[in-house]
Amino acid sequence: MFLIFANQKPITFKKFKKMKKMKKLVIIFLVISANISSAQDAVLLRLNYEKGANYSVSMNMSQEMGTMMSMGMSIDMGVKILDVKGENYESEMKFTKISMDLLQGGNVVSFDSSKNDDELDEAGKMIKTQMGPMLEAVVFTKGNNLGEITEAIVEPNVPGMEDIAYQSSNVVYPEEMVKIGSTWTMSKEEKGMKMDFLYTVKSILKETVLVDLSGEVSGMGAGKITGNVTIDRVSGIPTKSLIEMNLSVTEQKLKMKVTTEMAKK
Repeated sequence: MFLIFANQKPITFKKFKKMKKMKKLVIIFLVISANISSAQDAVLLRLNYEKGANYSVSMNMSQEMGTMMSMGMSIDMGVKILDVKGENYESEMKFTKISMDLLQGGNVVSFDSSKNDDELDEAGKMIKTQMGPMLEAVVFTKGNNLGEITEAIVEPNVPGMEDIAYQSSNVVYPEEMVKIGSTWTMSKEEKGMKMDFLYTVKSILKETVLVDLSGEVSGMGAGKITGNVTIDRVSGIPTKSLIEMNLSVTEQKLKMKVTTEMAKK
């Protein structure tokens, strides 16, 4: 079979099919090139919250201190953006579920707030009396679009809950635009320990920005920090984060790991 074009030699059907394949390859190449070009653009990282928006947050924490102690804890939270004014926002956060497994001195203690009293042992019931107020309280926070939490108020007051609110902010964005390879720093002080974080932009894609995390801990504990953060490019929300710390505290080795996921409802 032949295809005839004006003022051209006959083209076989086989050759025509090959030309179509070449055209597809060119289109694919152009699409990939466009994505790479978009990915290499500098971006301005900002939290773009909307008033009235609701988010679900899941935080999982683990601690291991050799054979002495190990603990795993999961907290599910609901966050509502109450107001947005310029660069600042106000929100309320409420714990919806808490579960914990603690191994210490050969004893295992477990708790799950979704279980009723009949499903809990005596140790679990004791923990419920301690955790119960956390599930009833509301944390009101104020922050800015860089990710800094400037104020946290717990009503009714439950000691320690405001710490979790501050911990949920695991990245503070730089003032300037960033591109692949850009770095910035952030420092926190909690319970006698200073944490110095270094953020490095690993990749910039059409929908996400991936940031590597490293750093050091000093003070009552000393050690290294590693991890990563996945940021939604449009909303600026850290959708996933991982922070790991290998510390030495009073001559004991302590491993800590915190993963957080955040999604719009």
